[in-house]
Amino acid sequence: MMSENFSFGDRALDLAEIQVMGVLNVTPDSFSDGGQFTTLSSAIVRAEQMILQGASVIDVGGESTRPGAAQVSTQEEVDRVCPVVEQLVKRFDVVVSVDTSTPMLMSESISLGAGLINDVRAFSREGAVDAVKKSSVALCLMHMQGAPVSMQKAPSYMSVVDEVYDFLQSTTADIVAQGVGPGRLLVDPGFGFGKTLQHNMQILNNIDHFIKLGFPVLVGLSRKSMFSEILNKPVDERLFGSLSGAVVAAYQGAKIIRAHDVGETKDAMRVVDVINKCAKLTNDELRN
Repeated sequence: MMSENFSFGDRALDLAEIQVMGVLNVTPDSFSDGGQFTTLSSAIVRAEQMILQGASVIDVGGESTRPGAAQVSTQEEVDRVCPVVEQLVKRFDVVVSVDTSTPMLMSESISLGAGLINDVRAFSREGAVDAVKKSSVALCLMHMQGAPVSMQKAPSYMSVVDEVYDFLQSTTADIVAQGVGPGRLLVDPGFGFGKTLQHNMQILNNIDHFIKLGFPVLVGLSRKSMFSEILNKPVDERLFGSLSGAVVAAYQGAKIIRAHDVGETKDAMRVVDVINKCAKLTNDELRN
């Protein structure tokens, strides 16, 4: 495969191969792993496990964005996240991502060596763009209808695929107009963020449409409630549903898969990579 190097601050990943982003929530109330990694030592151990399983990105979150989640104070979020970011950057050769919408935490994380700011609010908070635009880190802009505290009460769209596409197109154009290089941007259609099961499935069936935006697509499907609706499984039994969704997204061109179950997801992505590679072989190459 031809190299598609993408820079995350001082590190680069080859997006010709699908990359797996490991989820590390240092929160007491995240929907899947809340309360499990709230100490610095437990967070570092968990990050190391995911890196050994194949994660090339570790996404650290200090504020839950699950449906119904309440906002935490800026200082509390900073205190939860920064010590973890500092240690991950020092100890591991991995892209450290910070899942935040808080400008102060963005700035602090960048100064500590984070390579990606992953913002579910697409840098819409006052000061967010200013906090990141002078750096070289990558930025992921996600679509969300509403806010976490209320987003799942009655999400509604005339055409969910078109509306999410238009939002991502306009927000990426806006952040570029504010001085951020387009080569730093990734996009995320925001599964489960103000969307019903039917909305999520329509988006999943149209990942290739979002590729047309011209930015690498990141997807976060892991263990989400959509799989409970389909399979009637609790959060810790949604692996196979999550892998099915990840394969569908990756086969259509998603470049980064955000996952709790890193080892299993890495295996599934390896299969998709080989399928895609073999699909590009000529008849002569296949005969040999």
